[in-house]
Amino acid sequence: MNLLLVEDEPSVVSVISRGLSDEGFTVSIAPDGLIGKQMALDNQFDLIILDIMLPGINGLELCKIIKEHKPNTPIIMLTALGTTENVVNGLDNGADDYLIKPFKFAELFARIRMLLRRYHGVVSQDQIISVADLQINLSAKTVKRNQKEIILTATEYRLIEYMAKNKSKILSRIDILENVWDIDFNLGTNVVDVYVNYLRKKIDKNADQKLIHTAVGLGYILKEK
Repeated sequence: MNLLLVEDEPSVVSVISRGLSDEGFTVSIAPDGLIGKQMALDNQFDLIILDIMLPGINGLELCKIIKEHKPNTPIIMLTALGTTENVVNGLDNGADDYLIKPFKFAELFARIRMLLRRYHGVVSQDQIISVADLQINLSAKTVKRNQKEIILTATEYRLIEYMAKNKSKILSRIDILENVWDIDFNLGTNVVDVYVNYLRKKIDKNADQKLIHTAVGLGYILKEK
């Protein structure tokens, strides 16, 4: 993901750019509003971080210009001015979020992730559960094995999601019935066994490594060998 940081304080630039680079982002730096305007309009960025007090063009004016030309680019405003009036001015000029200096990098990073999910559908790693080469995307409700999508019914998906959230734990048939079907089934039913078998055919059948295992007399477990 490509981010633009428009900020004239070297210490702030250093903290933000280093932190975002460590998280895997590509960060471009503009030291004033005029350069920031040119970079923002001439390039495609996934998110822009703007300081308000900038030389050349202030952040409020720059935010308004960017949003007029690129309304789908999320913008976070940074400022030492924390009054209600300043916050409202920033939001009125098109900012999607507002962070008051000084701030902790973790808070900025959390807001960046939130805006990227909102605008671009980017899913954070805590929304993906991996077991070997099996990936369950909790946000998109999709399942992949070895990067190939596996088509599941709604019930099959609920079952694999529940097993993935409890990976490496033995789940009894009663646990699965209560959490996947959410109704009071007759305990003599074999519906759990039937659906586990469905999942095995779709997830494990052609794979060298089997992930769905039977704990004899106890239930089932999703784990690597």
